Amino acid sequence: MRTFEEIKNTIETGLGKYPCDLKLKDVCLVNVYTNEIYRTDIYIKNKRIISIEPNADLEAEECLDCSGKYAIPGFIDTHMHFESTMLSPEALASVVVPQGTTTLCADLMEIANVAGEEGLREMLVSMDRLPYRMLIEVSSRVPTAPGLETTGAILGEKEVKKIMEWEESISLGELDPSKILFVKEEYIHKVADTLAQRKIVNGHAIGRLGQELNVYASSGISDDHECVNAEEMLARLRVGMKVLIREGSSERNVEELIKGVVEEHIPLENLMFCTDDKHAREIQQEGHINYNVNRAIALGIPPIEAIKMATIYAAKHFRIEDEVGSITPGRLADIQIVSDITNIKPSVVIFEGEIVAKDNALLKECKVTEYPEWIKNTVILKKPVTEESFLFKAKSSGTQANVRVIDLIPSQIINKEMIDILPIRDGEIIPDTDRDILKLAVVERYGKSGDIGMGFVHGFELKKGALAYSMSHDHHNIVVVGTNDKDMAAAVNGVAEMNGGLTVACNGTVTHRMCLPIGGLMSEKNADEIMEELDVMNDAAKKLGCNMPAPFMSLSFISLPTVPELGLTDKGLIDVLNHKLIDVEII
Repeated sequence: MRTFEEIKNTIETGLGKYPCDLKLKDVCLVNVYTNEIYRTDIYIKNKRIISIEPNADLEAEECLDCSGKYAIPGFIDTHMHFESTMLSPEALASVVVPQGTTTLCADLMEIANVAGEEGLREMLVSMDRLPYRMLIEVSSRVPTAPGLETTGAILGEKEVKKIMEWEESISLGELDPSKILFVKEEYIHKVADTLAQRKIVNGHAIGRLGQELNVYASSGISDDHECVNAEEMLARLRVGMKVLIREGSSERNVEELIKGVVEEHIPLENLMFCTDDKHAREIQQEGHINYNVNRAIALGIPPIEAIKMATIYAAKHFRIEDEVGSITPGRLADIQIVSDITNIKPSVVIFEGEIVAKDNALLKECKVTEYPEWIKNTVILKKPVTEESFLFKAKSSGTQANVRVIDLIPSQIINKEMIDILPIRDGEIIPDTDRDILKLAVVERYGKSGDIGMGFVHGFELKKGALAYSMSHDHHNIVVVGTNDKDMAAAVNGVAEMNGGLTVACNGTVTHRMCLPIGGLMSEKNADEIMEELDVMNDAAKKLGCNMPAPFMSLSFISLPTVPELGLTDKGLIDVLNHKLIDVEII
């Protein structure tokens, strides 16, 4: 909130009573309110823009000659999860800020499912030191699927209402349709409490169309980031929902959706961009929100409009356009200086009036906080995991079994249900590596039940070995895929020994490991170290036959009980649309 003193100082600085802190001399200002580009100077004082008037002629303590380069607002990521980057909020700064992103709208549901409200608080400890703005989409689903999964914590309606009152809280985090369509009163209370504060509710309407979508929208849901085609996008816009066009590591939606926008001449003011889940290496190599913007421009969106999708349209959606989203007087000075607005790669990034990045690098390291020991000890196996833990006993007495298989769709998090036949040997259903039907399991890791959910998956192409990861959405138990039980057990035990992380196992031994101690989700290391480690892990998976670009990201999404058509939790196989447990074997 702006104080009387701050407003008075801003006014008096503009009147020439005090010098400005910084002058951006000779910029081509991209004005997102008028769609103009014009040459001017920008004056900044106490984090805020004082003037964009060409003839202001104010004094300034520091002057940056921009030599006619473009000044555009800092970009806004409208929906993301820190935990999917494997980086702490501090470490992520070196990856996203040099790409021009100055605001992250973060749903911290991963750490919340592991460690509850105290876990959320730990993620906010470093906020004052971050060279970007972190706004919180308060997790609405902790757990995501009550009764269908085991989590480390619960956030009920009272807890969510309290967290929503935090200064950093901007919206209610993504709420899946089952909570609305099955009229679950706890979640309707969460929606009502959020709307009463004049804050918005983020959606997660994957796979829903027609009257179901109408009912979902009628509850007060504001947006959706799960569109995978133009039909879904248009359906959401028709019912008054905004669409957050996503480009993550395993959810590549920009190409398909922007092509639909161009072909159907869809208005742009209700569209914006997000990453949702994107590994640091992809951000470094491709870009962050600037990748979405640049790709949209290449596909036919006018540059200024693409920039507005990443700035003012996003700010208006979250009702923060009085603070960010434009380079206009009184707003916080989040500014990128770029040479080319058709291929945005910032040479300078300014956050709240301070130059924080130049030439694709932070000017000052943002050191990772020393996280408490309790949040680094969240992986507890209630009982030993052995290769016998993964035996899949057949219910039928024949030599073959009809089974439901999770069939992965490349570059998407959605999957299809596939019915296939697998052999039965000594009473056990056997996977078929030759046809890429592998065994999949989710192991409860909070020391509560010791349950292991079992299933089968198609799409990993492993020829030998196993992969395991302690981040399985959204409950974050240990998920493992493998060609044999011995390697699966080794991979899971390797994750537990590290208190969370990724493993690759072969011949009964963990060959590669990557430690993620913060909640079993994030590392305490810097971004460069994590990117190098993940490259090694991905290469190890490739040597076992897996050719996915982001195998561990894909592995983490298999367990989602809210993404159609099937999910797998520690309780078993989930029919997502009907929100219930189903048998793997069809009798």
